[in-house]
Amino acid sequence: MKKIAVLLLALLLIPCAALGETVKVSEVTHSVFYAPQYVALGLGFFEEEGLQIDLMNGGGADKVMTSVLTGEADIGLAGPEACIYVLLAEHDDAPRVFAQLTCRDGSFLVGREQEDFSWENLKGKQIIGGRKGGMPEMTLEYVMKQHGVVPGVDAQVDTSVQFNMMAGAFIGGDADYVALFEPTATEAELAGQCVVLTSIGKESGEIPYTAYFAAQSFLNEKADAVQRFTNAIYRGQQWVYDHTDAEVAEVLLPFFPDTSLEVMTQVVARYREIQAWNPTPVMKRSALERLETVMESAGELEQRVEFEKLVDNGFAFQALENN
Repeated sequence: MKKIAVLLLALLLIPCAALGETVKVSEVTHSVFYAPQYVALGLGFFEEEGLQIDLMNGGGADKVMTSVLTGEADIGLAGPEACIYVLLAEHDDAPRVFAQLTCRDGSFLVGREQEDFSWENLKGKQIIGGRKGGMPEMTLEYVMKQHGVVPGVDAQVDTSVQFNMMAGAFIGGDADYVALFEPTATEAELAGQCVVLTSIGKESGEIPYTAYFAAQSFLNEKADAVQRFTNAIYRGQQWVYDHTDAEVAEVLLPFFPDTSLEVMTQVVARYREIQAWNPTPVMKRSALERLETVMESAGELEQRVEFEKLVDNGFAFQALENN
């Protein structure tokens, strides 16, 4: 009888141990752009690190940052510009970036019909660009200026539409162009609702576009969990780089049930072509400096931040050693 009781107790404890430590992650949106993250989830890399991920859609970088600052989320996935704003505001527990996921803008400029596209075509037109001060909108304006199209003078950039509503607003008839992420851009194109014209990220160059961050207190108190999280992300990045578009698409498909395998493979190929994913979680100083240049160009940054105060690459470098 005693042996049976011990066995039953062991069986009850197994599920608890198997679940591991739960980490709450708020992502800025749900997109194939974050493929290495979903690969790490789909292939069990987090579980192998003893973590369970509670993933939520923040619906914008400002909302993701709010969730991290209030403790609703442990880790945020969004543009580092959100961390810069908080750091410059001298917040007591300002979040720091500890792992970079993507290394250029993941949005595509979309029009209503096929055209011999040139950025000068935007002159006199209206573009739905995203939230003012957010990375999609700032990068779009940066690229426009690089091609001699001045926002607010040569073309109007609409910053009033919420990120998750941009496709619907454009399809509903607002504006001449819109900046969309995948798989929304490809799906809308295949449905005959628009035409993907060019990659904004390809034009902007390397930028630490999306990264993971957490409050300094969380990084201190949960350093082991953060390290294991970063290990899993790096494994996801490696796996994406080492496998074909079709293989990556198959792993991603359960996270995007409304997307076909054919479309998913096409989307993965499109992101691979522009080298959207950072090969490691390490953030480069030069990349952050370009990000700050983009923010300055948009009139959203008056003072640059110290790299070491914003970024903690220690977890990323350790992940490289661990794998």
